[in-house]
Amino acid sequence: MRRIKLTVAYDGTNYCGWQIQPNGITIEEVLNKKLSRLTGEDIRIIGASRTDSGVHALGNVAVFDSETGIPPERLAYALNQRLPDDIVITKSEEVPLDWHPRYCNCTKTYEYHILNAKIQDPTRRLTRYFVSYHLDLEKMRRAAGYLVGTHDFASFCNVRTNVEDTVRTIYELSVIEEKDEITIRIRGNGFLYNMVRIIVGTLLRVGRNFYTPEQVEDILEAKDRQAAGVTAPPHGLMLVGIEYE
Repeated sequence: MRRIKLTVAYDGTNYCGWQIQPNGITIEEVLNKKLSRLTGEDIRIIGASRTDSGVHALGNVAVFDSETGIPPERLAYALNQRLPDDIVITKSEEVPLDWHPRYCNCTKTYEYHILNAKIQDPTRRLTRYFVSYHLDLEKMRRAAGYLVGTHDFASFCNVRTNVEDTVRTIYELSVIEEKDEITIRIRGNGFLYNMVRIIVGTLLRVGRNFYTPEQVEDILEAKDRQAAGVTAPPHGLMLVGIEYE
């Protein structure tokens, strides 16, 4: 028996997120079916990040156990021949049998992409959140500074989550402008349910002058979801990668 680690990229537009659920097709479901047919075994993968419906990824991580004779490094090529065009395995490799993608220390990097223009661009509508109004990026950057570090992010967590510990560490939170696109890049040791999208929604309200940058510190200290901004739409979000220690 071997444990195989997969690095997975996907366009989440046509999927109900990563995790298997009864109301639609998911990334996990597709991978389980294709791997089971490829290996002749009943494969059940374990994913590192359970991305939501419509969220994209360049570097999500999953593992599965198998006795297949296919070399681990060749599994990516064999599996890609069977996967739909919007899911790609960028790397496959063997890891120790006790290695778990959720319980190892890691840094996750997300990017939220915004098209800030007067007119929508149909070629980017599935991967960029269209915002037609002016945003004060300097204020957004100042506000972002209050969120960097180790904090209780209860105000930036969906109320439906059942997690007990809402303390997380953000290493980097940048607001980057390039032509008509704004990228909010965030790196941390883990994220709560909808945390990145709520942070983005809050920063956008700062950019529109509904909040001052200093109010973000008050929102953080409130530990109340109602204090923060709305949850930004999922299609602008991308899991860029996961780096393990």
